[in-house]
Amino acid sequence: MDFKDSVLQLSERIGKQKDSIATEEATKNAFILPLISALGYDVFNPFEVVPEVDCDLNKKKGEKIDYAIKHDDEIILLIECKHCAQNLNLHDTQLRRYFAATNARFGVLTNGIEYRFYTDLEKPNIMDDKPFLVVDMLDLSDADIEQLKKFHKSYYDVSKILDTAQELKYTTQLRSVLSGEFNSPSPDFVKYITKQVYDGVVNQKVLEQFTPLVKRAISGIVNDAISERLGIAMRSVDDAPKVAAPEPAADAVPSDAPVSAPQKELPPGVVFIDEERGIVTTQEEIDGYLIVKAIVRSVVDVSRVTYRDAQNYFSVLMDDNNRRPICRLRLNAKSVKYIGLLDAERNETKHEIKSLDDIYNFADALRAAAASYA
Repeated sequence: MDFKDSVLQLSERIGKQKDSIATEEATKNAFILPLISALGYDVFNPFEVVPEVDCDLNKKKGEKIDYAIKHDDEIILLIECKHCAQNLNLHDTQLRRYFAATNARFGVLTNGIEYRFYTDLEKPNIMDDKPFLVVDMLDLSDADIEQLKKFHKSYYDVSKILDTAQELKYTTQLRSVLSGEFNSPSPDFVKYITKQVYDGVVNQKVLEQFTPLVKRAISGIVNDAISERLGIAMRSVDDAPKVAAPEPAADAVPSDAPVSAPQKELPPGVVFIDEERGIVTTQEEIDGYLIVKAIVRSVVDVSRVTYRDAQNYFSVLMDDNNRRPICRLRLNAKSVKYIGLLDAERNETKHEIKSLDDIYNFADALRAAAASYA
């Protein structure tokens, strides 16, 4: 099994088991050690994976990091672990202390589901305030897997990772700034854009006139890009060659022998299948998404409401950002269907629904979730 398959298999297992994990130790054994193993390190070899490493600068408190990963007999990565339900925002200062006590260039804070990767780009041996990479094991992209792979024992190159870290850090910040401007253009941004098309003096009155125009123009560009991508995807499906069954020859094998079957059409009720990631998107999920979108349109611009499908649930998001969830729909089980509502710490509460109409029973909670990102 290659690295990608191992990580995706672990992702699926985490989705199934996370609600049954009661302790930090169980989180380590079920979620974190398997990823370390997938990265090529022998978790039973103390020369590669060292548990409970002393990271106490003052040699008084006995502070220890959960795991230190060694490569060529040097500590390259510190991993601080928390229970899978823990909010990681409460624990980054702890990792910062550990980081300063060693020569490791990378530190990871994780609850087994979310992995935050840190380094010292700003000051040597002082961990940066913000991670350069955040990976959600329940919402993995191909790009996430490629970044994780750089920490694999067979591919580890500190210089390449540091170069990537710097690029990722600033790219992430730029995306955040641009996302903010696209969602709610600042006066300076509107003024800059307006000057490209307006020859007069850009005063307050002109800014007020152009602000909604700029917002609509941005929404139009985003929607056009989405439509174009969907169109390309649909055309690629339509243009795919159809495989016909071969004509039997005169000396053909018996009629009950297997022959090549025609290309299968999508099953009833299915609108998209990602065979590589094992994701099936159904019409029922799309209908549920449209209901949520209709509910929250009174509090947010619906062009910001998007969705992402995963193996275990269908997410309705703001700004195509998995850290801005409105809800999760779990509709693929044959027996029971759920809508999942998340609190500020992204803890999910699942509510059983009999049909899509029941989504309207949670309208207030959905609007509140969407409005919190407005």
